[in-house]
Amino acid sequence: MLFVFDGSNVLHEGGFASREELVDRLAGFVALEGARGYVVFDGVGDDSVVGPLEVRFAEHADDLIERLAAEHRAREAVTVVSSDRAIRTTAGQETRRISAKTFLRDLRETRPTAPPQARSKVEDSLDEETRRRLEAWRRGY
Repeated sequence: MLFVFDGSNVLHEGGFASREELVDRLAGFVALEGARGYVVFDGVGDDSVVGPLEVRFAEHADDLIERLAAEHRAREAVTVVSSDRAIRTTAGQETRRISAKTFLRDLRETRPTAPPQARSKVEDSLDEETRRRLEAWRRGY
């Protein structure tokens, strides 16, 4: 399964503090689904990979979202997440299309609700330098 996210739509609709916060949340979601994904933002930035999620930047993000959906929809199930009606229409009938608002509602409902104190004992024993290096490795830096 492949998810293609309209990054700007989801970022603004979800009230995330930053792109990085959104990317981390989407990477976790995609990983938990056993899927992979793309999040596409308008503008210039460094493309990257965070786990099973590719972060892409394009001058015309809508065009890239449509192209990614078209390239993959014949081989795998594709879900396009965008509030832009034009993108949802041109993504093709073979794709599942949902609005950013609907996706975020479902995302909040599936968010783990474990209390903060239920953290791993291993995590609690890591020093700050080890945490920093593991985070850099997780992000592919």
